[in-house]
Amino acid sequence: MISVDEAKKIIEQNIVVLHSVQMQLQNAAGKILAEDVYSTVDIPAFPQSSMDGYAFFFSQWQQHNKLIIEGEIAAGSEAEILLAEGKAIRIFTGAPVPPGADTVVMQEKVTVQNSTLIIEDEVIKQGTNVRPKGSEMKAGELALENGTLLSPAAIGFLAGIGITAIKVFPNPFISIIITGKELQQAGQPLQYGQVYESNSFTLSSALQQLQIDDVKIWRADDDLKILTGILQQALQQSDVVLLTGGISAGDYDFVLQAAANCGVTKLFHKIKQRPGKPLFFGKKENKIIFGLPGNPSSVLTCFYEYVLSALAILTRQQLNLQSLNAPLEKSFSKTNALTHFLKGFYNGETVSILDAQESYRLSSFAKANCLVKINEEVTQCAAGEMVEVHSLPA
Repeated sequence: MISVDEAKKIIEQNIVVLHSVQMQLQNAAGKILAEDVYSTVDIPAFPQSSMDGYAFFFSQWQQHNKLIIEGEIAAGSEAEILLAEGKAIRIFTGAPVPPGADTVVMQEKVTVQNSTLIIEDEVIKQGTNVRPKGSEMKAGELALENGTLLSPAAIGFLAGIGITAIKVFPNPFISIIITGKELQQAGQPLQYGQVYESNSFTLSSALQQLQIDDVKIWRADDDLKILTGILQQALQQSDVVLLTGGISAGDYDFVLQAAANCGVTKLFHKIKQRPGKPLFFGKKENKIIFGLPGNPSSVLTCFYEYVLSALAILTRQQLNLQSLNAPLEKSFSKTNALTHFLKGFYNGETVSILDAQESYRLSSFAKANCLVKINEEVTQCAAGEMVEVHSLPA
């Protein structure tokens, strides 16, 4: 068995980011930009009014104090109007400031008498309320760098400089293979010896939270030939394969052999941890495979602690659980030399370890908002002692 830190290091060393793809801008939210993007235009492309008001030439107003209003310009106006000397023009937010004007006064700061503009803004200065050409972005200027998270603001910004498609690091296609002859589908009556299958729901929901929607669910009986065939198909179609169950040392645990039959290189199997000790990680070319334990709590713990890290590397997204230190509400002790990931609840001040920590029990996970990490060498944690807390996605 290897340690938790060794396992995470092996994952980090054996995964590379997915090849970039061209994607329409409207579909790229949440992805990571895979190229430098340069503006092809000046934004704004013309001096632009930032207010409803009146445009005029500042020095002429200083000379004459009063200006004659002549015409108006609305946003979207295509006619280029040359403003004559001593004149002002009614203008609206977003409209082009015409040649012959360099300043806009707010409509609330003026009085109009018989088409004469009287400005009552004591602090106005040249250039007030005018957005200069290229003040947001100049043609040829770097707009966003490779590696930028495409947030809603970033998407809107790129749209505003006329970008319609970009290169991004895509989300992976993921196959989930559920093994176990004892599993029954929800909605069907349970027979003696059966339990309802939940791991496909848990994992697909966790992936949906990450906006990973290209997920296929496979189901395999405890049969080596069947499992090998399904795994072979999944590897052909997927970037990541997650198997649940069949990874221990029982007579009906065939994941290790099926992976070997499919040419998967084993990188580790079994970690000094609880839950999830028999976790398997392997690789075939650029495809990665996790063999997760079958117990529901083990599955989700291993997903958050290991699979999430792999997905973060593949997509270059910040997906890892946020880590903090918090005082333990009550004391905790263990007798084994295993790292424990305990379902917990952090209230903003202290963290409590929940009841029902067994790997088959998901009820406590449904109430948890964090995992409490107790290192393998630690046997006793006193109340009030600082412990490492991994916050779960909301």
